[in-house]
Amino acid sequence: MRALLVLLLFLPSMVFAASAAFNREAVLQSLGDFIAPKKTTTVYTIVLDPGHGGKDSGARGMGGAEEKNIVLSIAKQLAKKINQTPHMRAVLTRRGDYFIPLRERLRIARQYHADLFIAIHADAYFENKAAGASVYALSQRGATSEAARWLSQRENYSELGEVTFDSLPDQSVMLRSVLIDLAQTASIQESIRLGSTILEALNHVTTLHYKKVEQAPFVVLKSPDIPSILVETGFISNPTEEKRLIDPRYQTQLVYALWLGIDQYVVHHQILSSRDFHSIVRHKLLAVASYEPTYPETDTFIS
Repeated sequence: MRALLVLLLFLPSMVFAASAAFNREAVLQSLGDFIAPKKTTTVYTIVLDPGHGGKDSGARGMGGAEEKNIVLSIAKQLAKKINQTPHMRAVLTRRGDYFIPLRERLRIARQYHADLFIAIHADAYFENKAAGASVYALSQRGATSEAARWLSQRENYSELGEVTFDSLPDQSVMLRSVLIDLAQTASIQESIRLGSTILEALNHVTTLHYKKVEQAPFVVLKSPDIPSILVETGFISNPTEEKRLIDPRYQTQLVYALWLGIDQYVVHHQILSSRDFHSIVRHKLLAVASYEPTYPETDTFIS
């Protein structure tokens, strides 16, 4: 959160210097109109996304196991355990063997107002000795390309963290860019924090391919205001891990580790999600709208 706090402190002056497009009085007058009261619900929604499905089988092991089936089984078990946990509910992007486009998975997460998004996959590599679980968060390159998409396709992306862009008193690209960047910065930080907690739990049941959260521009991680991670449960291309991944007992261990990581994150960390983001936006807009540059008093002028 330290980087976010730095951003919050310095962004008003950066924005003011970069653009004169902000209508100060309009922003101050309209803040209360487009920002809804903060939700008080304590139920956290975790959207689970079992990768691939249908015509897209994903990776295939030497023994014939298919990634799409393994990850669906794990996701269903994890959803059941989450739904048995107080103050949590799970939503699956798919419940059977059918194909869902990547962008549709993101749409489902927004439809259900996800607090967290977790994609579940099984890895593959041409070298069949590769082994271990890993976790990915969005990279900066992926964040930059997604921000550009949100700015260019305004009709398709009209709401960010309960802030409706069309209701903003200032319709400038600069303001949209500031809000998207703010959301992405915070969400990536929270994604890494969530991923680290899950890696720590996975380390008790399996080896780790990467011991820290890696970052990549995966499409399913690109929701700017939803902390999102992709979990590679193991290498299906490794014959030993393939056998483990299809073993119901091992799947149970994986599910428990994933659930434990999620639970510890929810309990010990404040989730910056769609429920909380609008309150930060409110303070940010107030700061931007109220910002007036001050200069030191001096009688000396340099010509």
